Amino acid sequence: MPVRRYLAKGGFSVRAFGYLKRTLGIVSFLALANCDETLTSSVVPQPRPAPAPVAANAYVPPSAASQDLARFYRRVERDLLVRGLLRIDGGGPDTPYDTEDLSRNFEAIAFYSEYPTQSVAVGSRQTDGQLSRWSGSVRIQTEFGPSVLPSARQKDTDQVRSFAARLARLTDHPISVVSRNANFHVFFAGKDDSAYVVSRLKQLIPNIGQDSLNLVANPRANIDCLVFASATTSSPHRYVRAVSLIRAELTDLGRQSCIHEEIAQGLGLSNDSPAARPSIFNDDDEFALLTSHDEKLLTMLYDPRLQPGVDVDEARPIVRIIAHELMGQPL
Repeated sequence: MPVRRYLAKGGFSVRAFGYLKRTLGIVSFLALANCDETLTSSVVPQPRPAPAPVAANAYVPPSAASQDLARFYRRVERDLLVRGLLRIDGGGPDTPYDTEDLSRNFEAIAFYSEYPTQSVAVGSRQTDGQLSRWSGSVRIQTEFGPSVLPSARQKDTDQVRSFAARLARLTDHPISVVSRNANFHVFFAGKDDSAYVVSRLKQLIPNIGQDSLNLVANPRANIDCLVFASATTSSPHRYVRAVSLIRAELTDLGRQSCIHEEIAQGLGLSNDSPAARPSIFNDDDEFALLTSHDEKLLTMLYDPRLQPGVDVDEARPIVRIIAHELMGQPL
């Protein structure tokens, strides 16, 4: 069975009592090619087959512990909303920004990782100061743990599909939702679904580190979503695969917020900046969903004048030109 070696940029999104934080790093993993199964047949009459086993992700009602976690997330969300956070308006007159703000924030968010040594597998190395993004098409597929209600599965899939279409328009890059041959897997899974998710992650990232598996199998309550994005060894700044995990116990808004944040991060906006406003790429949880400012960041990220691997110093004058164009301001 042939083995291909990859480098992966791993990211974890951690939300705790209104505090959002990412840790990112360049890491290596093995991607194993699929092997055909051997099929056998016989003309000898066969005994009556046993009842088919329950599908791996057939619905199983959540446990009491999972329901407790869902109540915890609802309390956290109510607290944030009372404080005027988790805005969904995309920004307004109270959140002005100019060309210099946009240029500076893009540089901080697209060229750097907050914690570049955090790894999800063996072989960590750093590529801070250079742009990383997808060159080929992004094919997103949703997957669900057994504890996720069928109605929630449909709602979340619709949210991902709508957001993917929005991202495709913003970036002018092929981004779509598929049912097979995906290269960006978005998992929705609850506290009870650890075995299912760990099994699937081992399939997708065979060399994933044990610490990362432990994080997924027994995540703290303040971890609600994470993403890993990967690139090949020959082109370490061109993503070819991503995996995101979103906690099923989150509220509708919480899951939608993670969809926006983790998919955008998996496209290449891999850092936070305290100066970014209005933005979801900020630790303060002021905004729950992608803002007008963030839309411009994504458009800049996939502008053909910026190529994967470009150094921040080389890109700076180009970034400034693009920012002025998007803001409708002369140089």
